[in-house]
Amino acid sequence: MMLASLRREVCLANRELARAGLVALTFGNASGCDRARGLVVIKPSGLACDALRPSDLAIVSLEDGRAVEGARRPSSDTPTHLALYRAFPAAGGIAHTHSPFATAWAQARRPIPCLGTTHADHFRGSVPITRALRRAEIAGDYEAATGRVIAECFAERGLDPAEIPAVLVAAHGPFAWGRDPAAAAGNAVALEVAARLALDTLRIDPAARGLDAALRDRHFRRKHGASAYYGQPAPRPARPHRKGTPA
Repeated sequence: MMLASLRREVCLANRELARAGLVALTFGNASGCDRARGLVVIKPSGLACDALRPSDLAIVSLEDGRAVEGARRPSSDTPTHLALYRAFPAAGGIAHTHSPFATAWAQARRPIPCLGTTHADHFRGSVPITRALRRAEIAGDYEAATGRVIAECFAERGLDPAEIPAVLVAAHGPFAWGRDPAAAAGNAVALEVAARLALDTLRIDPAARGLDAALRDRHFRRKHGASAYYGQPAPRPARPHRKGTPA
């Protein structure tokens, strides 16, 4: 079986989306990319995230989407995932859901504003909303066009996908990404939290102001910047033991 380790990671990411309550029925999928081999592992179409096994997953070519391994048809959203992997070279995992709060913002065609530090811990600014797909895009290669519209949204607004690792597709729903499938699923969870907090904040005060840029950047960079100090440092690799010296 090809890419056994990545299969396990993608399976766990899909299960995490279900565990976190971000998918109902089969409304969602997660994938992982092995760029060295030019392959993508993704959930099959129509399977429930919480029932997946690594052996269920489909493997497709990053270059052209052709099936490489797996007996099941890959997710219908596969062309969107492939377009995002091509547009965002640092992405190693992608998660797509129809989580209730983030999807509500997408259906309202409004970005999720950065109103507090919880949002800023994961997203350095508002999570953007794409333009609506044009009729020709809907009638044509719809899923690939969805990925291209997301990439267009970031390029035209000068947004860094590493600083805002999520987007809302107008009238559709959210996509999130990260360095690996687990990080993508984690950003999908964070996006749903931010979406609910923003909605509740605006219910309390419709005139609530966006977070001060200095405070926003401090919170984002303490977790994700070059001098990040949130969490625990990575363990140092063990030094090899030399014969005749104390262990």
